[in-house]
Amino acid sequence: MASLHSNKKHLDPVCVFDWRYGSPEMKHLFSRSHIIHNMILVEEALMEALVEAGIASRKALDEMKQAIDKVRPEDVYEKEKETGHEIIALIELLAENAGSEAARWIHYGATSNDIIDTAWALTLREALGLIKKKLAEIIKFLSEKALETIDVLMVGRTHGQHALPITLGFKIANYIYELSQSYERICDAMRRAVRAKIGGAVGTMAAWGEKGLFIREIICRKLKLNPHIITTQVAPRDSLAELASALTILACQLDRFAVEIRELSRPEIMELWEDRSGKLGSSAMPHKANPVTAERISGLSKIARSLLIGFYENIVLWHERDLSNSSAERILIPHIFLAIDQILEDTKNLLQRLRWDPQRMRENLELTKGAIMAEALMNLLIKENKMKRKEAYKIAKELARKAQEENKPLYEVAAEDPRINKHYSLLRLREELDPHNYLGQAKKLVEQAIQYAEEVLRKC
Repeated sequence: MASLHSNKKHLDPVCVFDWRYGSPEMKHLFSRSHIIHNMILVEEALMEALVEAGIASRKALDEMKQAIDKVRPEDVYEKEKETGHEIIALIELLAENAGSEAARWIHYGATSNDIIDTAWALTLREALGLIKKKLAEIIKFLSEKALETIDVLMVGRTHGQHALPITLGFKIANYIYELSQSYERICDAMRRAVRAKIGGAVGTMAAWGEKGLFIREIICRKLKLNPHIITTQVAPRDSLAELASALTILACQLDRFAVEIRELSRPEIMELWEDRSGKLGSSAMPHKANPVTAERISGLSKIARSLLIGFYENIVLWHERDLSNSSAERILIPHIFLAIDQILEDTKNLLQRLRWDPQRMRENLELTKGAIMAEALMNLLIKENKMKRKEAYKIAKELARKAQEENKPLYEVAAEDPRINKHYSLLRLREELDPHNYLGQAKKLVEQAIQYAEEVLRKC
């Protein structure tokens, strides 16, 4: 039998995100090769700025450009074992592959976090572009479904109990609104988090003298980034914490949607469910169709929430900098993005296979024999009979209980009560206590939610 132990030279991936969660596109953005690629872009932009500032020569830039293609990410990490510092490893490799003129000016005046933090900004911009694209697709899909189901009547539940009638379109529109706010929130956080950090050691630009602000301006123009206005040796971490908070809120919203599907797919409810036809369910119980996609959304949302505390802790750095944030961010940033990415992918998958049963919704609505319309009866007595609210509440509660005990519709029980039938006919009560007639402004609210979403997606 072959050994279960991997060859030490070819270790299997340890992190589950390497092989199970996250799209190939998102994984590429946080790969070692792409991170190094973005660091090189920053070093190149710095050299271009030094040339424009009259500090370095055009020859230095030309030599550096020729050297860039010769530097492989794996070589950087191999050299890091020798230097103990990835930026020094990168600088030395660029210098070794360039001419003497470039070797003189590479990284001139910069500090490591000018490169690291600005490279993070480039990566975050790309990753957030993917997040926004997928979230926009979800919002648009939900908008279509909200209009499609705007008249599909169902039970509205509070505390897990039947409350008032709603429509499926109304339920979906609430998620459209929440997710649109998340889209807007992410856009706002991007403006503060996706910024270049160019300031040199401790952030004063001392090595560049009076040309420091000009150099920062050139670098930012080359990379199409806005700069942090002022920094220590590192960019302030509050903006990263804000961005992580926005992403975690999104995860929580999609978790709430997933929980909704899980709850409503119970066999005793069975109003909404994930179509699992052609998929295997329980390994032991052949009849089960487990809501595994929705459950994975909930599971990964827990990961996003647990990571958030690390982003908050990273705000608290010593003086003009320390290194306690660095190791944490190498774990926190890729993992929160990969978790959110998988949650979005799963949500898209879930929506494509979402099914609902209007007949079952109607049956569940009638389970309480019209008790769900007790508020409507109470308000009718208050409004037209000038009854005090306390008395109207008592009568409506009494009759709702009686309807369930006698297994008769509320409107019939109300029509038999002398306190009511002297004012209202059976036909009138049936009309007043019809759930279809007690939806208020649900339709217009759905339309407003969709309009809001369209404005947000257009604006951001």
